[in-house]
Amino acid sequence: MATQGAPSWHRAGSAIVAGSGEGKVGTMVDGELRGPRLLDLYPPRGPRRLQRVPEGWDDRPYRHLELTPLARTLGARVAGVDLAREPAAEVWEELERALLEWKVLVFVGQDLSPADQGRLVAHWGDLFDDTLVPDPDGYLAPFVLAGPASASQNYWHADDTYMERPACCTALRIPVQPPLGGDTVFSDMAAAYDNLDPALAESLLGLRAVHDCGPYAAETAHYQPHYEDIVARYPPVEHPVVRTHPGTGRRTLFVNSIWTQAVVGLPPAESARLLLHLCVQATVPEYQCRVRWTPDTLVLWDNRALQHYAVGDYSEPRTLLRATVRGERPT
Repeated sequence: MATQGAPSWHRAGSAIVAGSGEGKVGTMVDGELRGPRLLDLYPPRGPRRLQRVPEGWDDRPYRHLELTPLARTLGARVAGVDLAREPAAEVWEELERALLEWKVLVFVGQDLSPADQGRLVAHWGDLFDDTLVPDPDGYLAPFVLAGPASASQNYWHADDTYMERPACCTALRIPVQPPLGGDTVFSDMAAAYDNLDPALAESLLGLRAVHDCGPYAAETAHYQPHYEDIVARYPPVEHPVVRTHPGTGRRTLFVNSIWTQAVVGLPPAESARLLLHLCVQATVPEYQCRVRWTPDTLVLWDNRALQHYAVGDYSEPRTLLRATVRGERPT
């Protein structure tokens, strides 16, 4: 099913393809680029550059929060705060800093109403309904994944990149969940950019990519009856392949396997090869942390800094409560 309203784009300048040493992803055979091989898609073997905060960042201790890291560059379990009560100004300051520094904050033992959850995340901006089909009960209404839809979110993505202003951050609770499984894995896209071949990393600056939810809606049974409304509401948009995080200034890969369709200006084969290489970076374990849910857990994450994957190793229904803040236009 074709997506209406898709922008036309054409090649501008020389082709850029990804890669190890010579700016290419794949293997040269008789002067022709073949592949890529599986090993061409990943960073070289050996130590990774795992930098949690930018160079020169004031990485000072926390006075009002207790943070326990989950991984080297992202993810921290936070104690010392009751989110059902309005935090003091100094606690808000540390929560803001913690989200920038750790990207994923996990709060356990929280007894929250939907209003509490909305109030918390609204501290970062305006709440909005970020579903492809808006919920008539509003953006703080619980939604239930059941039957075939239970484990259907198992793909690497950043939320809402098919929008002109994708989500800034999200607060999620799962009060009803399966007895086993259903973890969420997060991947640090600044770390992914840091570990690209330097020539490739430099060549990506200034490139833009088309993000479009139309193909996903056309292929997903739940959304097929709403396809025409979805593509009318969300026409394709362009975003930079590498965005600059507005809070930290770090360069961050901003393409993903579900919403990003093509790199502007590249022939289809080169675009597909480059996107394959870049999207695979989210799967590198050194850039990841894993969250195991309990009914009293709330997770707050920075959608501008990472991708996530909802592990689909369960079949039982679960109920999700999500509150999302609209972000800025990526630059």
